[in-house]
Amino acid sequence: MSIWEVRNKKQNFVYSKVMLWVAFDRGLRLADKRCLPCPNRAKWLATRDELYEEIMSKGYSENIQAFVQSYESGDFLDSSILIAPLVFFIAPNDPRFLRTMERILLAPEKGGLTSTGLVYRYNTEHSDDGVGGNEGAFSMCTFWLVEALTRAGFYEPKYLVTATNIFENMLSFGNHLGMFSEEIAKSGEQLGNTPQAFSHLSLISAAFNLERGMEGRR
Repeated sequence: MSIWEVRNKKQNFVYSKVMLWVAFDRGLRLADKRCLPCPNRAKWLATRDELYEEIMSKGYSENIQAFVQSYESGDFLDSSILIAPLVFFIAPNDPRFLRTMERILLAPEKGGLTSTGLVYRYNTEHSDDGVGGNEGAFSMCTFWLVEALTRAGFYEPKYLVTATNIFENMLSFGNHLGMFSEEIAKSGEQLGNTPQAFSHLSLISAAFNLERGMEGRR
């Protein structure tokens, strides 16, 4: 049911497919790098490559020029795809990913997932996730966007500027200890698990890569 554990019908979620690709890819890398036995190497390699082709074919919408939530979701965005370049599934400057990122950066009313510099998981007004109710922007997704922008910024400086602005804005939503919750309401209030490990792991990774990117510009 993907990373968000939605309660509606089962689907072929793009995030889950990407992480399956990661599992095969890392298994192959570990076997090669550590000289570990890998009797099914040829099958693993073929499966990994088949997954890649499947995701690029079924998980990308030519209509909206972006990766979507699932093979069955139609033109429905999900910010979990921001992890794709972070796990080396796709290059951060791949035109298909850049178009997806640019669309996520749009406000929800314009078909995107970003509001006041904060990123939502998906648009709950257009999806029945089986959970219901309103939700805030996701801290982890916002930090994923910062890192994705940073990695794209190594090739196109404008993305590094955007990453810095979003990161600095996001830091203002921490509590008095500089800690982050799972979600942030439109009012700026912290919602959900507080503090949440995922939020801070993504914060650390985003900060580390953003610092590297800034050093490269000095």
